[in-house]
Amino acid sequence: QVQLVESGGGLVQAGDSLRLSCAASGRTFSMYEMGWFRQAPGKEREFVAAISWSGGNTHYADSVKGRFAISRDNAKKMVYLQMNSLKPEDTAVYYCAARRDSSGSLYDTQNFGSWGPGTQVTVSS
Repeated sequence: QVQLVESGGGLVQAGDSLRLSCAASGRTFSMYEMGWFRQAPGKEREFVAAISWSGGNTHYADSVKGRFAISRDNAKKMVYLQMNSLKPEDTAVYYCAARRDSSGSLYDTQNFGSWGPGTQVTVSS
């Protein structure tokens, strides 16, 4: 498995941008499909975005499509989430996740075996 650590969260105003980073350790990082999830207070953890091992395929939740962009740099073992036009409803703890088997649903957290501790994003109105 890979170990993951997120960074880049913070307090911003509505309409601002923020870029989250996820640093991975492990020699087989490039073989993992990577995802970002988020969890708001009192709510379940939800899928935000995912990227294939090569970076050639991406997938987004409808709520962030057109505003967020996921990318990866396999040489640096990094995954990024560029978040633009942030809204108060984007406020949540954001988690980076990894999985080797890409056959299961992206929306199911149980299909991701490695998780970071999370980083808080707060968007004020």
